[in-house]
Amino acid sequence: MPVENLAVGVVTASADASVKDLARTMLDEELGDLVIAEDDKPVGIVTDRDIALAVARYDDLSELTAEDIMTPDPVTIQEDATAVDLPATMADGRVRRIPVVDDDGRLVGIATLDDVVATAGEMLDDVAAVIESQSREFEPDE
Repeated sequence: MPVENLAVGVVTASADASVKDLARTMLDEELGDLVIAEDDKPVGIVTDRDIALAVARYDDLSELTAEDIMTPDPVTIQEDATAVDLPATMADGRVRRIPVVDDDGRLVGIATLDDVVATAGEMLDDVAAVIESQSREFEPDE
């Protein structure tokens, strides 16, 4: 299964967006991250954790922008990479969220650790069904 099948819609912001605007967007969209994009290409990522750390690090957030607190050059994954590549790429990059890009580096979505866990759960359900159907002693609960 290609990663593009797991990717969900991504919400972006510009590098000059204020930290307050980033936080408001995350609240309104019920997200924990925003991809910072220029010309439809990811140049950074800001997470809710980045905002929390900025509150602890800076006395005045009023002048801070996404560029000040973002992780630049985020780890990305190609849309045609396999679903098996996704957790390996996350582990290599030590990230929970990965922007998904096309061959030109343009943003097409975002994949998260939650997507990996949900997909693994679905696969385990299928494996359990096979095992149950081939086990002579198995009697499903009704």
